[in-house]
Amino acid sequence: MRNSRFLPALVTAILVGALAGGLFGSNALARQDRVAEKYSLFTTALSEIQANYVEKLPSDRLVYSAIDGMLKTLDPHSSFMDPRTYAQLRERQEGRYYGLGISIVVIDGDITVMSLFEGSPAYKKGIRRGDVISRIEGQDTKGWTTEQAVRKLRGPKGTSVNISLKRQGFEGLIDLAVQRDEISIPTVLGVFMVDQDTGYIRLRDFSETSDDELGRALEALSAQGMKRLVLDLRDNPGGPLDQAIRVANRFLPRGQMIVYTRGRVQNASVDYRATEASQYTDLPVVVLVNRNTASASEIVSGALQDHDRAVIVGETTFGKALVQSVYRISMNAGLALTTGRYFTPSGRLIQRPWDHAFDEYLTYTLRDQPEGERPRQAADLRYTDAGRKVYSGGGIEPDKHIAGPVEGFNPTRLSRSLYARQMFENFAERFTAEGDTRIVAPANAQNRRTVRRGFVVTDEMVAEFRQFLKDDRVKVDEGAFTKDVEFIRAMIKYQIDLALFGIEEARRNLIARDPQAQVALGLFSEAERLTAMARARAAAK
Repeated sequence: MRNSRFLPALVTAILVGALAGGLFGSNALARQDRVAEKYSLFTTALSEIQANYVEKLPSDRLVYSAIDGMLKTLDPHSSFMDPRTYAQLRERQEGRYYGLGISIVVIDGDITVMSLFEGSPAYKKGIRRGDVISRIEGQDTKGWTTEQAVRKLRGPKGTSVNISLKRQGFEGLIDLAVQRDEISIPTVLGVFMVDQDTGYIRLRDFSETSDDELGRALEALSAQGMKRLVLDLRDNPGGPLDQAIRVANRFLPRGQMIVYTRGRVQNASVDYRATEASQYTDLPVVVLVNRNTASASEIVSGALQDHDRAVIVGETTFGKALVQSVYRISMNAGLALTTGRYFTPSGRLIQRPWDHAFDEYLTYTLRDQPEGERPRQAADLRYTDAGRKVYSGGGIEPDKHIAGPVEGFNPTRLSRSLYARQMFENFAERFTAEGDTRIVAPANAQNRRTVRRGFVVTDEMVAEFRQFLKDDRVKVDEGAFTKDVEFIRAMIKYQIDLALFGIEEARRNLIARDPQAQVALGLFSEAERLTAMARARAAAK
C-alpha cells in the first residue's frame, strides 16, 4: 500500500491541472476557494473511507477510482490509466519491446498464450495459441497473474528463458529454451496481390511505425505490378493523429487539407495538410470500413472521400472524432483527456452524439445498421471536391453500403457468438501443419489433425466443428448453423491458416470469400473515375 501522505499531492496536482484553465480573471480567487472546498470534501471522504470502511483498502485504488469516476462525467473517451495500463499504451504506440512475442491471459489459473507475432522468438520455436505456460525457469505458474508472468518472460535482448508448455492432445510438458529479442508490434497485417493488377493492404491500427510500414508495403506491391489498391481499415480503432495524417498524405497531393482540429486550449486548433509529395496520388483506391473503424482510420477514410480519392465500401464507421491528449501524471500514471474535435476537409464533424450514461454510444457496434438512408439534417450536408453529397455528425458513411460486421460477413446471432467466444480459434488449435518439425506431436496425441497449405474445408471438418461445439456444451440452432455454413467454413479456414501458415496466407484466402471485399473489387471503375476527376482538378489549378 502506498503511504497516504502522498494522496494530497497527487489529488491536488490532478484537480488543479484539470481546472487550471478556469482559474483566471477577476473571479480567480473565488474560484480557487470553490476548488479548495471541493478538494476538502474529497479528502474528508477519502479519510473516512480509509479509517472506517469494513475492509482495509489500498489508497491508490481509492484515488484511481475517484479520478476515473471524474473523467466518466466528461465524455466516453477521456480516461485514467494506472501505471501498468499507461506503460502498455506507450509500448503499443512505440511498437516494440524485448521479449518472446506473445500475448497472454489467465484462464482458470493458467498462463495461456492468446496470440503471437509472426517471426517472433516464440513463433520460431513453435509456440501456439492455446498453449499453457506451466513453468517458467522451473517455477510452477499456476495461480500467477499476467504481470508476474510478464516480468519473468521479458528481459534483455539475447538472453534466454526456460519454459514448459502444456498443449492439448500432448501428454506431459514440452520444455523449451526461448531467446528474447526485440519484438516489433506490426500494424500492417496482410500485404499481397489479389490479382496481377490489384494490391491489398490491411492496416489493423495505428502506431508510431504505421506510415513506415505502409510505405514499405506500397513499395513491395508496386514492384509486383500493382495498378490499384484495396486499403482495408475494418476494425481499425485508430491511434496517433500524426500517423493518420502521414498515411492520408500517401494518397493526396501536397497542399490538400487532411483534417483540422478545434479546441479551447493552446495548440488545439490546427489545420493539417499534406506536406509531402507522393507517388501514389494517381493510384485508384477502394477503402474497406465497418462499424469498428474509428478515430485515426476515420480521418484517413474521410479525407480520401472528401477529396474523391477513394471509393469507401462497407458500413458506417464508429464516429469518434475527439482529440485525446495523453498526459503522464504522478507516479507514472496517465491521463487521456479530450482536448478538441476533428473535422474532415469538407467540414464534417464525424463524432456521434452520446447519451449521458454513454450506454447507447458504447453499444453502437453491437447493433445492426438500418437499411436505406438514415434521417438527415439540412445543416449536416457537405460536399466533396467533386460535388458529391456527404453528411456530418455520425461516422463516415460509405459510398457503397454492404453489411458485414464480422470479417466482411453478416452472420446470424449464433455465429457472431461463436466468433466472439473464439470458438473458431479454439478449434484451430487441434490442427498441425504438414512438415512442421518445431514441436512434433507424439503418435498417440489425441484430437490432432495434420493439414497442408491450400487445404479445403470439407464437410467432414464442418461436422467435426459441430461435434467440437457439442463437446463444449455450446447450444447450436441447426437452422442458423445451416444458414451460416459459408461463414463457418470461411472462419475455420481462416483461423487454421492464421495459426499454421501466417497472416498473409490467411487473409489472401479469406478475401476470396469475404462479401464486402468482393463488392469492393468490383468498384474499381468508379475509383478510376474519381481518380481521373481529382487529377483533372489538380491540373487545372
